[in-house]
Amino acid sequence: EAASKVKKTLQKLGIDSDLTRRVSIATYEAEMNIVIHAEYGKITLQVDAEGIWVRAEDRGKGIPDIDQAMLEGFSTAPERIREMGFGAGMGLPNIKKCADQLEIKTKLNVGTTVDMGFYYPAKSKSEKRTT
Repeated sequence: EAASKVKKTLQKLGIDSDLTRRVSIATYEAEMNIVIHAEYGKITLQVDAEGIWVRAEDRGKGIPDIDQAMLEGFSTAPERIREMGFGAGMGLPNIKKCADQLEIKTKLNVGTTVDMGFYYPAKSKSEKRTT
């Protein structure tokens, strides 16, 4: 629901369709991670003169190894989630591909915050920053 609301909001604001698509994909991936792995979560959107900022915060188990979680295909989703077609291990890699800026803060057994930045005009892939 959150990713859909973000997409509709950006469309109403007249944001470029490619940028809206990237923000929507990244937000959907973050939303699915919250649904799969957390007890509670929220997603916030900010649009300003520099770009678009999305924050996904959750209360959950945290990410034990961010580098490992960034690998395509790596997943800690339960089997019941995978049987439904989710949890393929593409969430964080897809967020990284879509966002111009990505910062992940996590604490085990507390939760995770994923901050995503999207600039207009979009920066090239070589200019992306991940921290």
